[in-house]
Amino acid sequence: MKKIFLCYLLLLSLLVIASCNSAAKTTNKLNPVNINQTKTSPSVVNREVIEFKNEAGTKAFSLKILVNGAKLVNGNNKEIARLSVDEKQKVKIKNSSDAILGYIVYREDRWKIEYGKQQLYVLQKQADGDYKLENGQNKDIYRIKIRDYGYEIETPSKQSLYKIKVKDGKISLRDKADKTVLYTKSSIVTIAFVCFGFDVLKPEQKAALAYSLNRALGR
Repeated sequence: MKKIFLCYLLLLSLLVIASCNSAAKTTNKLNPVNINQTKTSPSVVNREVIEFKNEAGTKAFSLKILVNGAKLVNGNNKEIARLSVDEKQKVKIKNSSDAILGYIVYREDRWKIEYGKQQLYVLQKQADGDYKLENGQNKDIYRIKIRDYGYEIETPSKQSLYKIKVKDGKISLRDKADKTVLYTKSSIVTIAFVCFGFDVLKPEQKAALAYSLNRALGR
């Protein structure tokens, strides 16, 4: 009797296991696992917002950092430009209509602003820690000098244009009269913020260059 009882338990166990396996297969057929559904689209994941304000404290624009790039939006949260990064850290700049406006190409302390095959500008770090911005013909446009308060943007003839001051968690862009033009309390590398004082650049180019610098030198 004991052997018969054990055989009965074994048979019952096998039937239960077979039933569970069958149910699992049926469930998988009804609800197939889609790997893509487990991933959030990188273009919509907002990791951080770097907000820029004018002297009055009104939001001027923001740079929304995404998984694979960023979005530049105006004070009303309307999209101005989209930035995306490839595997070589090349930043593509597109406007809100999806038209390509150019690229930022980064290589070893050198940032090139390109459009098609044309090199428009180059930002280059110098041996002493200063920076300079040149045009596509290697002509100096700005010299960015390190100061005890942050940075100063000068012409090649050493005429002061802007001062970038860092104090109490605030980075501000100040004109020759020491009037605040733009400021942020968001986390951004100071030299990246300097780009917003490059008046020869378009807003999309400033933002893309700042983003590339912050990405390379920040986090």
